[in-house]
Amino acid sequence: MTNFTQKMYEKLSIQENVYNYCNNIELKLKDRFEQVDEIAEYNQLKVLTAMRDNKVSDIHFAATTGYGYNDLGRDVLESVYASVFNAEASLVRPQLISGTHALTIALSGNLRPGDEILSPVGKPYDTLEEVIGIRETKGSLKEFGITYSQVDMLQDGSIDYEGIKNAINERTKLITIQRSKGYDTRPTLSVKQIEDIISYVKSINENLICMVDNCYGEFVEIIEPTDVGADMVVGSLIKNPGGGLAPIGGYIVGKEQYIENAAYRLTAPGLGKEVGATLGLNQSFFQGLFMAPQIVAGALKGAIFAANIFESLGYESIPNSTESRHDIIQAINMGSEDGVVAFCRGIQAAAPVDSFVVPEPWAMPGYDSDVIMAAGTFVQGSSIELSADAPIKPPYTVFFQGGLSWHHAKFGIITALQKMVDNNSIILN
Repeated sequence: MTNFTQKMYEKLSIQENVYNYCNNIELKLKDRFEQVDEIAEYNQLKVLTAMRDNKVSDIHFAATTGYGYNDLGRDVLESVYASVFNAEASLVRPQLISGTHALTIALSGNLRPGDEILSPVGKPYDTLEEVIGIRETKGSLKEFGITYSQVDMLQDGSIDYEGIKNAINERTKLITIQRSKGYDTRPTLSVKQIEDIISYVKSINENLICMVDNCYGEFVEIIEPTDVGADMVVGSLIKNPGGGLAPIGGYIVGKEQYIENAAYRLTAPGLGKEVGATLGLNQSFFQGLFMAPQIVAGALKGAIFAANIFESLGYESIPNSTESRHDIIQAINMGSEDGVVAFCRGIQAAAPVDSFVVPEPWAMPGYDSDVIMAAGTFVQGSSIELSADAPIKPPYTVFFQGGLSWHHAKFGIITALQKMVDNNSIILN
């Protein structure tokens, strides 16, 4: 590390012992980072090929308003997404305001009263609980006579295939597979594991719809769940595929019939994909997707860096410092509320936006405990940007993700460690 870089860190209130400790960890990660860059190069070429094959032009950046009829950019963008994900069709819209909303549209568009949803990987992310009706709320799928069941993963983190077989019944219509861990410490699923689950449930009933919540997983591997048999794959544009440039939006890709059903739920029966103005956002959507493989690579490096630093200090990291990566999230069990709060305050202090804000735990809607969130982002709630959050409950696990560049992710992690040193959560020699 050059002397002037170290001096810059010192100006940013990073003590020499903290800087040296982190720098020594980084030097050992050269081979891991090269592997990340190799995957990013492959995915960059995949996205580029999709854009070239679909003849993307600057005319596709033009804004539409009102009903959005004949929005050429919207239609080509959806063709590009279908190509990237090796799918028949896609729905990519600013009207899909979040990953949770996109999942809600995918579910409600393809389920009818009397149908049952089955999760073979345990409880879904907290914000989906009210959508399904695990927690009572107005407008849930449960209110419309759609039921839910789940099969928890086995204690060693593997899939309970016998449990899945026993849970599938005549009412089971859709299998929902959450790739990432959410506020849980289970392993993130690899695309190969997702393939195994899909193959197994299709062997029982080939008509079951297999939907994958792909949030945080796009471009981490060289294949996506649609490459291995998923009927629908759903995600958010303010996570990986938006590349930090999309200011809003979500996507649903997969089999044409299921995408059409989702489109009728998003807009109105009879209208579907034909309407929905893009309001001048197409350029951000195209450019964000183009940048996404590189942005995801930087975020992955940050996750690997964080795991190695905190594991070396005695904290449990999930995934651990040597495991293969299947999403951008790094969970670290801090063991105390003080540790969680200090970490999140460090991430906030390292942000380009609202670095002066001090995050506090609060009763955030959609969650069953107080939550602390650090997110000094250009786009509100964007978790491809540097962010961290944690439910304030044992084992006091903080979930770190994002970073629009590797160097910003690195600075955020070092600052988080410095905050923990400052409040005596960690003592460095």
